[in-house]
Amino acid sequence: MAQAKEGDTVKIHYTGKLEDGTVFDSSEGRDPLTFTIGSGQVISGFEEAVLGMGLDEKKNVTIPSDKAYGERNEKLVMDVPRNQVPEDINPELGQKLQMQGPDEQMVIVEITALTEENITLDANPPLAGKDLVFDIELVEID
Repeated sequence: MAQAKEGDTVKIHYTGKLEDGTVFDSSEGRDPLTFTIGSGQVISGFEEAVLGMGLDEKKNVTIPSDKAYGERNEKLVMDVPRNQVPEDINPELGQKLQMQGPDEQMVIVEITALTEENITLDANPPLAGKDLVFDIELVEID
């Protein structure tokens, strides 16, 4: 039976959950996720979980945060004075904004706190610092 190996393009159905069972993403009702093993298109722990799987095999795997989105980095949380925010933006808790990072790349930040004087922005990925649980089914190997 064929097993998924480095360089194979695979199609996967999956459900991703937090450790408390909260679903954060799923391919249910959609086309399967397609990626090439070893290409870095998905988090490293997900690639590792798929390596060696056989066609139509299902598995449940817990991926530690260091093989998912990494640990939270408090240096990516910043307070910005309200007067530095463009006037056309009406900040709201949980709102996501784009800003230019120090390397000229666009960065997505989330507003995590608001005061009269400041807005707290968090540039950490939403799943940073979390261990992730995946139900995975390998449906195709090319």
